[in-house]
Amino acid sequence: MGGYLDGSTDGYAGTIEVLEGRSGRRLRSEAERARMGAESLVPGAKVADIARRHGMTRWQVYDWRNKLRAGQLALAAETAEEPMFAALLVEPEAPPAPPRRSRPARSEIRPCRIELEVDGVILRVRSDIDELQLSRTIRAIRSASQ
Repeated sequence: MGGYLDGSTDGYAGTIEVLEGRSGRRLRSEAERARMGAESLVPGAKVADIARRHGMTRWQVYDWRNKLRAGQLALAAETAEEPMFAALLVEPEAPPAPPRRSRPARSEIRPCRIELEVDGVILRVRSDIDELQLSRTIRAIRSASQ
Protein backbone atom coordinates (compact mmCIF):
# COMPACT_ATOMS: atom_id res chain seq x y z
CA MET A 1 0.00 0.00 0.00
CA GLY A 2 1.42 3.37 -0.84
CA GLY A 3 0.47 6.91 0.03
CA TYR A 4 1.60 10.44 0.80
CA LEU A 5 2.79 10.78 4.37
CA ASP A 6 3.20 14.54 4.57
CA GLY A 7 -0.22 15.32 3.12
CA SER A 8 1.17 16.97 -0.01
CA THR A 9 0.73 15.77 -3.53
CA ASP A 10 4.14 17.04 -4.67
CA GLY A 11 6.04 13.88 -4.23
CA TYR A 12 5.87 10.37 -3.06
CA ALA A 13 7.05 10.17 0.58
CA GLY A 14 7.37 6.43 1.13
CA THR A 15 5.62 3.18 1.66
CA ILE A 16 3.42 2.17 4.56
CA GLU A 17 3.51 -1.49 5.37
CA VAL A 18 0.49 -2.98 7.13
CA LEU A 19 1.19 -6.12 9.10
CA GLU A 20 -1.67 -8.39 9.84
CA GLY A 21 -1.49 -11.15 12.37
CA ARG A 22 -1.48 -11.48 16.11
CA SER A 23 -2.17 -8.21 17.84
CA GLY A 24 -0.55 -9.19 21.12
CA ARG A 25 -3.94 -9.84 22.65
CA ARG A 26 -4.41 -13.41 23.60
CA LEU A 27 -7.83 -14.85 22.97
CA ARG A 28 -8.73 -17.33 25.67
CA SER A 29 -11.49 -19.85 25.44
CA GLU A 30 -14.41 -19.77 27.84
CA ALA A 31 -13.10 -22.96 29.47
CA GLU A 32 -9.70 -21.31 30.10
CA ARG A 33 -11.35 -18.24 31.60
CA ALA A 34 -13.53 -20.36 33.85
CA ARG A 35 -10.54 -22.46 34.95
CA MET A 36 -8.47 -19.36 35.84
CA GLY A 37 -11.42 -17.78 37.61
CA ALA A 38 -11.90 -20.97 39.62
CA GLU A 39 -8.18 -21.08 40.37
CA SER A 40 -8.50 -17.67 42.04
CA LEU A 41 -11.30 -18.97 44.29
CA VAL A 42 -9.07 -21.58 45.92
CA PRO A 43 -8.41 -20.60 49.56
CA GLY A 44 -5.03 -18.91 49.88
CA ALA A 45 -4.70 -18.16 46.15
CA LYS A 46 -3.45 -14.70 45.23
CA VAL A 47 -4.94 -13.07 42.15
CA ALA A 48 -1.68 -11.29 41.33
CA ASP A 49 0.22 -14.60 41.28
CA ILE A 50 -2.37 -16.25 39.03
CA ALA A 51 -2.34 -13.30 36.63
CA ARG A 52 1.46 -13.26 36.49
CA ARG A 53 1.66 -17.02 35.92
CA HIS A 54 -0.73 -16.88 32.94
CA GLY A 55 0.55 -13.59 31.48
CA MET A 56 -2.53 -11.47 32.05
CA THR A 57 -3.71 -8.62 34.25
CA ARG A 58 -5.35 -8.88 37.66
CA TRP A 59 -8.53 -7.20 36.50
CA GLN A 60 -9.07 -10.02 33.99
CA VAL A 61 -8.87 -12.62 36.75
CA TYR A 62 -11.23 -10.60 38.95
CA ASP A 63 -13.65 -10.20 36.04
CA TRP A 64 -13.64 -13.91 35.23
CA ARG A 65 -14.01 -14.82 38.88
CA ASN A 66 -17.05 -12.54 39.21
CA LYS A 67 -18.56 -13.98 36.01
CA LEU A 68 -17.98 -17.49 37.33
CA ARG A 69 -19.77 -16.64 40.57
CA ALA A 70 -22.64 -15.04 38.66
CA GLY A 71 -23.02 -18.13 36.47
CA GLN A 72 -21.92 -16.38 33.26
CA LEU A 73 -18.93 -18.74 32.95
CA ALA A 74 -19.24 -22.46 33.47
CA LEU A 75 -16.50 -24.89 34.40
CA ALA A 76 -16.06 -27.87 32.12
CA ALA A 77 -17.20 -31.14 33.68
CA GLU A 78 -13.65 -32.56 33.85
CA THR A 79 -12.28 -29.49 35.65
CA ALA A 80 -15.13 -29.18 38.10
CA GLU A 81 -14.19 -30.81 41.36
CA GLU A 82 -16.39 -32.29 43.99
CA PRO A 83 -17.87 -29.73 46.33
CA MET A 84 -15.52 -28.74 49.09
CA PHE A 85 -16.70 -28.20 52.62
CA ALA A 86 -15.08 -25.98 55.18
CA ALA A 87 -13.84 -27.64 58.31
CA LEU A 88 -16.07 -26.98 61.28
CA LEU A 89 -14.41 -26.71 64.66
CA VAL A 90 -16.63 -26.97 67.68
CA GLU A 91 -14.98 -25.75 70.83
CA PRO A 92 -16.44 -26.28 74.26
CA GLU A 93 -18.24 -23.25 75.53
CA ALA A 94 -16.10 -21.31 77.94
CA PRO A 95 -17.57 -20.82 81.40
CA PRO A 96 -18.90 -17.33 81.92
CA ALA A 97 -16.37 -14.96 83.37
CA PRO A 98 -16.94 -14.08 87.00
CA PRO A 99 -18.48 -10.66 87.43
CA ARG A 100 -15.95 -7.92 87.86
CA ARG A 101 -15.74 -6.50 91.30
CA SER A 102 -15.95 -2.82 90.94
CA ARG A 103 -15.88 -0.16 93.55
CA PRO A 104 -19.33 0.55 94.86
CA ALA A 105 -20.86 3.82 93.81
CA ARG A 106 -20.24 6.74 96.12
CA SER A 107 -23.84 6.65 97.31
CA GLU A 108 -23.37 3.02 98.42
CA ILE A 109 -20.36 3.83 100.60
CA ARG A 110 -21.36 4.51 104.17
CA PRO A 111 -19.52 7.59 105.30
CA CYS A 112 -17.52 7.35 108.48
CA ARG A 113 -16.88 10.15 110.92
CA ILE A 114 -13.74 12.23 111.14
CA GLU A 115 -12.82 13.98 114.36
CA LEU A 116 -10.58 17.06 114.20
CA GLU A 117 -9.32 19.30 116.97
CA VAL A 118 -8.90 22.91 115.85
CA ASP A 119 -7.70 25.47 118.43
CA GLY A 120 -9.15 23.43 121.29
CA VAL A 121 -12.46 22.88 119.54
CA ILE A 122 -13.37 19.31 118.56
CA LEU A 123 -14.97 19.12 115.14
CA ARG A 124 -16.73 15.90 114.09
CA VAL A 125 -17.64 15.63 110.39
CA ARG A 126 -18.64 12.89 107.99
CA SER A 127 -15.94 11.64 105.63
CA ASP A 128 -17.93 12.65 102.56
CA ILE A 129 -17.87 16.35 103.49
CA ASP A 130 -17.00 18.73 100.70
CA GLU A 131 -13.44 20.05 100.89
CA LEU A 132 -14.55 23.66 100.44
CA GLN A 133 -17.16 23.33 103.19
CA LEU A 134 -14.59 21.78 105.57
CA SER A 135 -12.04 24.55 104.96
CA ARG A 136 -14.70 27.24 105.56
CA THR A 137 -15.71 25.54 108.82
CA ILE A 138 -12.10 25.38 110.04
CA ARG A 139 -11.58 29.07 109.16
CA ALA A 140 -14.76 29.97 111.04
CA ILE A 141 -13.59 28.06 114.14
CA ARG A 142 -10.17 29.75 114.04
CA SER A 143 -11.64 33.22 113.62
CA ALA A 144 -14.13 32.62 116.47
CA SER A 145 -11.42 31.41 118.86
CA GLN A 146 -9.24 34.53 118.49
